[in-house]
Parts: sequence; C-alpha cells; structure tokens
Amino acid sequence: MRSLVFLAYFLPFCVSTPLASKRWDEPELVKKHSWVAVPSGWEFHSVPSADHVIDMRIGLTKEKGNELISALYEVSMPSHERYGKHLSKEEVDALVAPHPDSVEAVESWLSFHGVNPDDSSFRSSSGSWITVPMTVSQAERMLGTEYGVYYHAESDSYVVRTLGYSLPRELHDHIKVMSPTTYFGTVKSMKTASFIQQEIEEEEEVEATTELSAAAVPSSCASAITISCLQALYNTTEYVPTATDRNILGVAGYLEEFANRADLQTFLGRFRSDAVGITFDTVLVNDGQDDQTDPGVEANLDIQYTVGLSFPTPNIYYSTGGSPPFIPDTDTPTNTNEPYLDWLNFILAQDTIPQTITTSYGENEQTVPFDYASSVCELFAELGARGSTVLFSSGDSGVGGSDCTTNDGTNTVRFQPAFPAGYVHFITQPAHLAGTRFRCPFVTAVGGTESVNPEVAVDFSGGGFSNYFAMPEYQAETVNAYVADLGTTNAGLFNTSGRAYPDLAAHGVDFRVVIGGSLFSVGGTSASSPTLAAVVALLNDYRLSNGLSSLGFLNPLIYASPEGFVDITSGSNPGCDTDGFPATVGWDPVTGMGTPDFVALQPIVLAA
Repeated sequence: MRSLVFLAYFLPFCVSTPLASKRWDEPELVKKHSWVAVPSGWEFHSVPSADHVIDMRIGLTKEKGNELISALYEVSMPSHERYGKHLSKEEVDALVAPHPDSVEAVESWLSFHGVNPDDSSFRSSSGSWITVPMTVSQAERMLGTEYGVYYHAESDSYVVRTLGYSLPRELHDHIKVMSPTTYFGTVKSMKTASFIQQEIEEEEEVEATTELSAAAVPSSCASAITISCLQALYNTTEYVPTATDRNILGVAGYLEEFANRADLQTFLGRFRSDAVGITFDTVLVNDGQDDQTDPGVEANLDIQYTVGLSFPTPNIYYSTGGSPPFIPDTDTPTNTNEPYLDWLNFILAQDTIPQTITTSYGENEQTVPFDYASSVCELFAELGARGSTVLFSSGDSGVGGSDCTTNDGTNTVRFQPAFPAGYVHFITQPAHLAGTRFRCPFVTAVGGTESVNPEVAVDFSGGGFSNYFAMPEYQAETVNAYVADLGTTNAGLFNTSGRAYPDLAAHGVDFRVVIGGSLFSVGGTSASSPTLAAVVALLNDYRLSNGLSSLGFLNPLIYASPEGFVDITSGSNPGCDTDGFPATVGWDPVTGMGTPDFVALQPIVLAA
C-alpha cells in the first residue's frame, strides 16, 4: 500500500525533473547508523501510518568546522594570545555554514522525493540545519528503512523511530545526521539528576538567612544545605555582583518542569532575605509552557539556587516543550521532539546568549547514536566559541545503573558513561573537506559531594570514561596519572583512553527546596550543576566588571589551575556490582578536579 501511495503522489516530481531522476532514482544506499536490537527500555508497538508526518531535522556537514574548533581552543586556552576573544554570532555562522555543493545536493534530493526545501519549518542562520516535514512513506523511501512506533514504559511515551537508516553514497559527505531516525530519546524519556529525599516538617525547618563568615561552615550544613552553606563552602559570601547589565545565567529546563515564582519568593524569604522581590525570566522553547500551578522539583531546585547564589545576576529559565501526545492508533499527523537539537538550535539563533548555562538532564552514552551525539557536540562548540560556559550534571548512577551491559550485541559488562557529561569526540572531516580530525569537548561535567569539614564524594556521583570520545589533551596528564595509579582496579570495565569526567564537583545532597509552599530535602548532581553554575556566573561577573570577556569554554582553564579548587580525596562512586572509582589526590572520576574556591579563582580568571 505504501509503495502505491508513493508512486501516485511523487510521479509528477520524477517526470518533471529528468536530471534529478537519473541522480536519485536508484542511488547506492550506504548505512549511516543502525542498532543491533531495540534500545533498552523501548519496545516495538506497531507500524505507523504511511501518512504520519514527522519533522525531519537534517544536519549538513560544515565546510569550515575544523576552523571553528581551532578558533574555540585558541579563545579557551589561558596561555593563548587569543584567550577570551570570543567569536560573534556572524563569525560562528560563517565557520559552520555548509559548502554550496552540500546545499545543492541535499535540496535536489529532497525535491526529487517531493519534499520542498522552501517548506522548511526551521533553517539555521548558518544554513547548517534544516527541518522539513515529511511523511513516514517519504522518509522510508529516502532512507531505505522502515519506521515503527516504539513504546517507553518508564515514561509512558511513544515515538516513531527506525532501527537503522542509510543515505545515498553521494550524501554521506554532505549530511552529518538526520533525525528522528535512530535516536530514541525524547523529552519525556530524558533523565533528571535529582530526587526528593524527604519533606521537612515545620519543627525541622532550617532558618539560614544569617550571614556566615567565609571561613566558617557550620556543622549543621552537613545535614541541611542552604544558600548560606554554599556561600561559605565555596567562598562567595563577600562578593556582590556589579555587571548585572551584561551578565546572564541560564537554566535549561525540560520534562514539563516549571519554575515557580511564588515558591522562589518563599525560598528567598527563608534563605536569602536580601534578594526577596527579585525574579527570573521564562523563555518558552518548542511549545514549552509556564504552568505556575504545577511547580517542578528540578525546576525549583535549579532556579532557587541559581538565583539565590548569583543575586542580583539576571536569570533565565528556558522551558523546552515536548511533542504533542502521539496516539498510535490514529492517523493524526504529529511531530516528534528532539530535546537537545531543538533547544540548542533555538539558543544559537539568539543574538544574545547567557554567559553561563546549566542543564541537569542526560542519558546513557550508548543509547545515543554517534552521528547524533557528534552533531549535538558541534552545537555546544558554537556556544563555547560565542563565550558561554555550558555545565551538565554528571548523573546519579555512579559508574553505571542497573543495566551495565553493552548494546552492541555482545552484552559485555562495562561501566556506562553519561551523555552529554562525558562529552568529547573526534570530528572526522569528509574527504572533500580538510581531512583532519579535531577533538570536540565543550561541556563541563559536574559531580557531587556531601558532608562538610571536609566535603567527600557522594556515592551516586556519575563519573568515568567515555566509550565514544577521546581524551582531550588538556586533561591527559592528570587523568593518565590517575589511571596509572589504579593499576588493575576495574580493568576491562572502562576505556582508559576515553574522555574522563566529571571535571568539577559541588555539594549534591540535603538541599532545602520549596515546592508548592512546602519545604523538601532534595539531592542529586542536578543540585551540584546549578550550584557550580552560580559560582561560574559570579566569576563571569568579576571578569566583566573588570573590562574582560566572559570565561566561555571552561575546561582548559580548570585543568591548568588546580590551585583554584579544593581537592576531594575521599569517597567513591559504586555501580555495576563494583566499588566504582575511588576519589583521591588530584583529579578523579568521582569529583573531577574538586570543588570551587571563589576567592582563589578570582586572581586566576583575572590574569587569564
């Protein structure tokens, strides 16, 4: 039936374009990506209607992508003369634009199959991304595949995806990724790295509006974390931001998590009384919402601590929506959602972007196809080049959750690194371009600690070594020293040459959060990431107020400046029926280079 529908609909296009017909009628299809089995947690449900409409996102190969990577490293390495001289939006767009031949080939291919490029619902300013609506029958013919409706029980969500897809050989040099294809992630199936520990009874409530000296961290902070505790721990108590007309802290929100303004005022009244009355902006992305009757745990945790720690720095909460509910037994056209791509393409389209961005969501690296992962990474590179520091929580499963087997058909037991926290990879340029490989590490991963005097690694802190992505040079010396000291511990369970994470850490348990007017204790590395983001925002304020640029991509500075951090030397992150990795002197895959010392970092970032 699908083939009859296709022929009836597309025959006019084929007849009217004989040259395109010869080029695209029966091209040699070469596999782009495929899974050996349905990704864990998903199950096949049904065959979608041939007329079901999907929004196909096409990432075109960037002609000068290698030059962007080179420029990013130059503006991010403290020892380079270009340090801090970030690129403008227009300069980045020029470097990531596709070659005209790529544009011609892709548009010709689309047109042959009855997909008009002029009907695109999104086209990036650089031209490197285009989103076009197409039916399932069109996508199946173009990609040499069959789509299915798949169900994810944990999130009760359905998606239309395929287990593999191919492209005409000619297009492999021109197309980096097409999605939705084999990436099964959705907003609903993403993982948040936070959890409610308990509701706090009235008599247990902690009043922490009193100021603490920078040298004193009360023992009460070991069981109840508040703004004052974090100010004392990370030495920000005495700092007052002044560059509030230029500095912005952004929080990326998903999963229909809404940051509540009334709860923020209640929180500030208890824990940061001088900030009462300040609020935050909410920006809606991809049909996101702002339901003030439905406060989210993650959203409230993020915004209460970013606002409370960075006050009076402006904060923006980005509420990224999902797709309309997909009803698998109807023919109603619906669009699927790509959480990372949609948010990144939105933020990169803005003329002004936050200097610091925190995200507390992620998933297992092996569930993300490499073509999709590397395309997302290149978008993070654009943010870094424009001067943004992007932080991600490292996850709450230690070295791996309940399922520690690989999904390559061998079912090998290995530690399971997180995406995008463990994010570094090689970009291999197509043959008609530069032919050079470049590393692409552009997010700062944040692990978790607990206790005070001293802090120790919390046992759920996600950390380890990427199985996809290579170790960048800036961390090689300290990470290789750690691996050497490990000896045979965990041998064979991790990639000794992979990107190592986390990069830094911050407290991750017993955070007091107001949700629906009540006080709760919340934990997770999703508490650690906004905490560290607030400290970075203060450092950005310090640089901006001294006439300097923002920090941008932070990792090279981190590994070059161990004296700016407090080393965490105790604890581990068990998982996969092992004790995980131990925290130790120097970098470790539990707490990275340690926790921030704002006062120690001030002269470092001023001199960079």
